[in-house]
Amino acid sequence: MRPLRLVAASAAALLALSVAACSTGSTDTAAPTSAGADPNAFPVTINHVHGSTTIEKAPTRVATLGWSDQDFALALGVAPVGAVKITWGGNAQGSTPWYDAKLAEVGAAQPTRYSDADGAPVEEIAKLAPDLILATNSGITKEEYAKLSKIAPVVAYPGAAWGTPWQTSLDLVAKALGRTSQAATLAQQTEASIAAAATKYPQTRGKTFIFGSLTPTDTSSISYYTPLDNRPRLLVDLGMVNAPVVERLSKGSTEFFRTISSEQAATLDADVFVTYTEGAGEMEKYLKDPLLRQIPAFASGGWVDASDKTDSLGLSAPSPLAIPWAMEKFVPLVAAAVDRAA
Repeated sequence: MRPLRLVAASAAALLALSVAACSTGSTDTAAPTSAGADPNAFPVTINHVHGSTTIEKAPTRVATLGWSDQDFALALGVAPVGAVKITWGGNAQGSTPWYDAKLAEVGAAQPTRYSDADGAPVEEIAKLAPDLILATNSGITKEEYAKLSKIAPVVAYPGAAWGTPWQTSLDLVAKALGRTSQAATLAQQTEASIAAAATKYPQTRGKTFIFGSLTPTDTSSISYYTPLDNRPRLLVDLGMVNAPVVERLSKGSTEFFRTISSEQAATLDADVFVTYTEGAGEMEKYLKDPLLRQIPAFASGGWVDASDKTDSLGLSAPSPLAIPWAMEKFVPLVAAAVDRAA
């Protein structure tokens, strides 16, 4: 399964990454309370791609969609009663180490986990009787939004499906939960973790990069993430720069990734080229491929073998819980690539 589709703009793209099996968490999941919410924050109306949603009072039972909304809610002190099962980079519980650590800290139970491989699991969410559904970094369609809205108020994404910046998701979720003051502190802490990584690895600052995705079974094309994707956004936050060739090829595009022929490999000039791998020897195959080896960063040693799905997930589904993990686990790989190419 390729992480290229982690922030896909359609349910079909996400299906390529997800498994069809549905999983549920603990049956005695404790419902969160509204304690900590500002009662004066309600009612609140939030605009999004499918219209606007009004939340009359502080939610007590929150269900989430997307691969990061559960992180934002939990980071703000609200443990969701339901969340999407993380199939790419997740653990045996369909969760992540950063989510589990925070869950243990607040003393809450795992949420019921459901699959969104076939689109929004409306019936499963309805069984949880939520009073708010968060989908700020999801791909729910207008039709799914209408169905979900019959269950509870829904906060959808504000722009491109699966492409909401973490800062925007934090703002939307905080407003929906009545916890904007907590969000301000959380944003500062998250930005501090990025700044700390930039200080620890100063060699990355100003370096150009391409966040790509290659396929071992078909090396005739090269996919890359555009500046609209969360992966490049986070590296830019770190102080790196999208490669000029990516900026040029992405100009005017509303897509989060694009693909070019491997015959153009030599034009992909950047200090660092990141690609996912899933099997032993996969990176070596890319480095020896007659066309792919012409990628300048492959020749210089400035490549990143993103083989750990969990560490990579911290960039593709960034949140205040996931970003510190990515700064600790993923950024050293980028710094090592810069050092090799020096």
